[in-house]
Amino acid sequence: MSDPGNYAGSADRSLGQLVASATAEVSALVHDEIALAKAEVRRDVKRGVAGSVAFIVAGVLILFAVPVLSFAAAYGIHNLGLGLAWSFLIVGGAFILLAVVLALIAIAKFKKVKPPEKSIASAKQTAAVLQGVKPHPRPAVTAGASRPAVTASGSTPAGKVVAKPSVQDKASGVARSST
Repeated sequence: MSDPGNYAGSADRSLGQLVASATAEVSALVHDEIALAKAEVRRDVKRGVAGSVAFIVAGVLILFAVPVLSFAAAYGIHNLGLGLAWSFLIVGGAFILLAVVLALIAIAKFKKVKPPEKSIASAKQTAAVLQGVKPHPRPAVTAGASRPAVTASGSTPAGKVVAKPSVQDKASGVARSST
């Protein structure tokens, strides 16, 4: 695995440039996430519209066509020799059956509508990655003090013990180094 700090030119980048680069990358990632969500929602909206159209057609059939066509059909069946009440009952049942079939088609279309699964999974993955990111601490340097040189063996010259700076010194050192 390669270290991102070993790339050519990465040592020459300032903290501001690194922050700007990270901000641009996060912005592009969020933009791509939104585009993916829009595409998935657009697909599901089309499915929802198809189901809605089926419900609307069923409603229009019941509201406008049923009275006119039922009278015509009932009188037509009555002319065949069946009683008038039975003729109207047969026609009404046929229209109810047609409305039920259209409602079942609409329900089947609505069941195909799903949440944007790819977008949700990608957003969760991005959030998990960003939660694991921690800033790299920089060594604190106080004003007028210099750090003792470390030899190849990992010790300081003359065996001096170097005291660790306090938390406040670390915070002020980071604040000075980032300005």
